[in-house]
Amino acid sequence: MMPRRMQNDKPRVAVSRCLLGEPVRYDGAAKPHPQVLHVLARCCELVGLCPELEAGLGVPRPPVQLVEDSQRLRALGRDDPELDVSAALRGSVEHLLPVLRQCAGVVLKSRSPSCGVTSTPVFDAAGRLLRHDSGLFAQALARYLPELPLIEESALEDAATRRHFLQQVRRRHVCLSASCCTTC
Repeated sequence: MMPRRMQNDKPRVAVSRCLLGEPVRYDGAAKPHPQVLHVLARCCELVGLCPELEAGLGVPRPPVQLVEDSQRLRALGRDDPELDVSAALRGSVEHLLPVLRQCAGVVLKSRSPSCGVTSTPVFDAAGRLLRHDSGLFAQALARYLPELPLIEESALEDAATRRHFLQQVRRRHVCLSASCCTTC
């Protein structure tokens, strides 16, 4: 049996499906991203993921936003604050762990209540902007797999940041291929 690295020399990178051009966003749209489709696709095997679909939310679906109340961060309906998909979004990471453990990196959609990595607006119950934070799926992913390189698509637009991310991805790919450590 050949070592895994010899079977596929490209690192596997999970990517939000909307960035791959799939119409899975809340409004049924896609957000294809040139850095993902034209740069990463050349050097990485791209694997699509969508936490909202994994959580059982359909397309289209009501828009949600991050709301903090009583020191709790929740994903609530923008138009219907009674809609709470927080547990579903946090739990979707558990369903995706088998795939994510085989990935050398992850690219998520910025400003998303599930996928944003430090760019998602957080509001109070009255609708006032409090700060920007990570989405619920991104937070859970960082807790479950802290060694996994994680970035938003908007950060890929900076050449130095993109190079740094790809270096991290290559290091993890080598580690995964060689099974050199227990954290990979």
